[in-house]
Amino acid sequence: MVGLGSAGMTAAQAAPRFGLRTAGVERARVGGDCLWTGCVPSKALIASARLAHQMRHADRLGLEPADAPVDTARVWARVRAVQEGIAATSDSPQRFREAGVEIVEGSAARLVAGGRRGRGVTRRVARPDAPLAVEVDGRVLRARHVLICTGSRPASPPVEGLEEAGFLTSETLFTLDRAPRSVVVLGGGPIAIEMAQALARLGVSVTVLEMGDSILARDEPELAARLATRLRAEGVALHTATAAQRVTVDEDGAKRMHAGEKSWAAEEILVAAGRAPNVEGLGLEDTGVAVGPRGIVVDDQLRTSRRGVWAAGDVTGGPLFTHAAGFDAARAVRNLAFPGSSGPADEVPWTTFTDPELAHVGLTAAQARERHGDDGVEVHRMELADSDRARAEAATDGAIVVITAKGRIVGAHVLAPAAGELIHELALALRKGMDLHELAAMVHVYPTYALDLQRLAGEAAYARGERVRFLTRLVR
Repeated sequence: MVGLGSAGMTAAQAAPRFGLRTAGVERARVGGDCLWTGCVPSKALIASARLAHQMRHADRLGLEPADAPVDTARVWARVRAVQEGIAATSDSPQRFREAGVEIVEGSAARLVAGGRRGRGVTRRVARPDAPLAVEVDGRVLRARHVLICTGSRPASPPVEGLEEAGFLTSETLFTLDRAPRSVVVLGGGPIAIEMAQALARLGVSVTVLEMGDSILARDEPELAARLATRLRAEGVALHTATAAQRVTVDEDGAKRMHAGEKSWAAEEILVAAGRAPNVEGLGLEDTGVAVGPRGIVVDDQLRTSRRGVWAAGDVTGGPLFTHAAGFDAARAVRNLAFPGSSGPADEVPWTTFTDPELAHVGLTAAQARERHGDDGVEVHRMELADSDRARAEAATDGAIVVITAKGRIVGAHVLAPAAGELIHELALALRKGMDLHELAAMVHVYPTYALDLQRLAGEAAYARGERVRFLTRLVR
């Protein structure tokens, strides 16, 4: 496999178990975006920011608030320590070597035409089924299968003056020694919103500019709007329907973002406005691997247009999540070992790790009505203000929303503490085509947020008369 990030590492773990002789090519560090610039550092930062916020608001739980100053240099040092700990254990290159994977380090890897061993290498492919090889800094690796897992990188929007002024991305934010004093965030997706809240909680002055009408546009609008209200209450200056136009630099060195007649100055600009697949320099155009606007084109088995070449993870333009990349990489290995053995995931859940977390799987209410019609769609809601666990923890700002079409669950959205944990039960229910009464019939622990799923399901089932019929069948 080419690339040892989330997808490549999963493939490297799986391939030797199928008896495949395996080599993994990596140009930088094993672990990829998730360990070094994405999930791990951002969640470590969020944890520190959440505790700082809880300390300042301890009176909500009957304790004395402690508004201690935050030394962000110590926070950043902890982030690096967490990364290094994972790099030395779970993501250690030695761990993969011990599993039988050869780690090949090289700054440049590309597909080339290669005959059988001993027949040399050429730059051009004469036949669509000609053997391929991977060339890494002059070394040629011949294989029956090549799995491309090169991931993605932050996209840079075409804003006048942005490149000249300089900016941060998720790839450079965690290389700093400490947080900037102020920041303008470009984007309103999960990365932008997570970092905006975390930085604000650490004492950074934060302004968010989102060109769309709302943040987190792929989530249930009602819950995204409630989260936006929470961000503003915590001091984030959130501006939607605002398109950044140009950047200038003030005399004091501050970077000023302009949008129409308005402008905002900050020490740094954080760009979190989408990602681009890493397809450059791989020799794809010379070897017949098709590339589309979103990345390498694959079928439902993760095969590319070139025989023997597979791709998985962000480079294919699918859901840009670590869990999706790992899932697809495992599928690719199963399919190349046992053709056609593993199909695509039905639905991929995701979570924005704000406080409260916002998670969802499947359709929004509007999407469900568009697909299934108004008559067959029902929206079921449980407010955390009615949750015993939420009241005990002073965390009542949230809700659970489940969408059904003709009784079957087709979408679920959760704004709550640990929403990322709750969403899996709902994802399984959706995958299995379950009715709400099936959730209601399963015993849940009290007091948990998961119990609120059962309450929602029970009340909805009772309203439809399903519960009565279910109990009648049990008695019989």
